[in-house]
Amino acid sequence: MTHSIAATTDVAFATALAESPRGPLRDGTFALWLVVRAALGSASLPGPERQPERLKALAARLRSLNPPGPLRRSLTGALADLGPRGAGPAVALAQLIAPTSETLGRRLAETVGAAARSARRP
Repeated sequence: MTHSIAATTDVAFATALAESPRGPLRDGTFALWLVVRAALGSASLPGPERQPERLKALAARLRSLNPPGPLRRSLTGALADLGPRGAGPAVALAQLIAPTSETLGRRLAETVGAAARSARRP
């Protein structure tokens, strides 16, 4: 994960969280941020030794949140794509763009798209 995409992503999500009212939209923004960070982290990690532990902890944290329905289903799919037999972080992030746009807005969807492009780079 390059420093600039991580910083840009963090700023975009911090702004969105600050602007979100309490409830499903804030939960959705936070849940999405957790998954994006995990995906970018897995794209930059040298070895997958601890990835199953991280994904298990992330799944447990996501269960305590209440994001909007379309986003919730997509986050579950993204976790599967981040797993050892999944399609990988770039695909997981790319599949989150449409539900993010639908539920949380175009600005965050563009941030997720930039993260997906970053995850594709070797």
